[in-house]
Amino acid sequence: MLEDGTVLEGRGFGSPGAKVGEVVFNTGMVGYPEALTDPSYRGQILCFTYPLIGNYGVPPYSLVDEFGLPLHFESERIQVRGVVIHELCEEPNHWAMTKSFDQWLREEGIPGIARVDTRRLTRKLRAQGVMMGALVVDEEPKLDEAIESLEKAPKYGEVNYVDEVTVKEPIIHRGPGKTVVILDCGVKVGIVRALLSRGYTVVRLPYNASVDDVLSYDPQGVLVSNGPGDPKRCEATIKTVRELFELGVPMLGICLGNQIISLALGGNTYKLKYGHRGQNKPCIDLETKLCYVTSQNHGYAVDPSSLEGTGLKVWFINADDKTVEGIKHVSKPCIAVQFHPEARPGPYDTDWVFDEFSRLMEGGGHA
Repeated sequence: MLEDGTVLEGRGFGSPGAKVGEVVFNTGMVGYPEALTDPSYRGQILCFTYPLIGNYGVPPYSLVDEFGLPLHFESERIQVRGVVIHELCEEPNHWAMTKSFDQWLREEGIPGIARVDTRRLTRKLRAQGVMMGALVVDEEPKLDEAIESLEKAPKYGEVNYVDEVTVKEPIIHRGPGKTVVILDCGVKVGIVRALLSRGYTVVRLPYNASVDDVLSYDPQGVLVSNGPGDPKRCEATIKTVRELFELGVPMLGICLGNQIISLALGGNTYKLKYGHRGQNKPCIDLETKLCYVTSQNHGYAVDPSSLEGTGLKVWFINADDKTVEGIKHVSKPCIAVQFHPEARPGPYDTDWVFDEFSRLMEGGGHA
């Protein structure tokens, strides 16, 4: 049930129960293990537009890379509140799978609904904008239960979800090179991997770490990560980023980090009507005029008119709706992108953004 009263009936799977969240859609054709474990989806009910989900099953968390990080997941658990799909594959087949999509949701206490007209739902969200919804899976689900759940639940923008997904204590991933600190607002595993694969030692700090906490690790640079919710709720992060910028520390922002850097330097952000979530989002580099296909998951964006006087200029724009997809400071070593250069599950067109960050950290300036 959506907050406007729309009711969609289907077949429940996963874990029985009632969950409330902001209903959003993802247009990716593959990558449901990565999507469901992306901390940026915290507090949301995710609708997949691709009509068949679960056909390659779910691999184990124990399948890791050379850094000990899970190969096919972006965190150690499912982050979404619930899942909406058209068709559930009940007999998946893949060499790396250990369970079905249904089993995975059941184990982690997440309800799902299948046999839903996901095209109708997506068109409604595009026309009216994302809205709160209640997903009830039961032997005999009652509309009263859905209505009551919706009435009691806070609106998505009213909750600081970053506080739920950030690390509670520093986590250090040792590498042979110098240190990069991640202000962890809900960082994806793929971002940590991208830095480790370039030889850095990576330190993940809570999103509300102070500038002194960050500097105690003598970082060569700081990455402000992706994460869920309204960036304006990350007041402590915004303050720390502002202080790091004034000290000249090289910085890279990704997704929520792009918005936080903008806010820290005097810009503004706003909520998009239905956001960008998928693996096929075209972004134009305004410096080279090249267009890249990118992976995205965000519901807020930077207001380009607010960047005047901040020293920031628009670096990338979305080819579809012309929204800001990246910013760059005109003279300081500070860059940020709204998309995910680490991708996971792909495409990897913009992996070079991490190389640009490396160049800034090594004092090479903008390419």
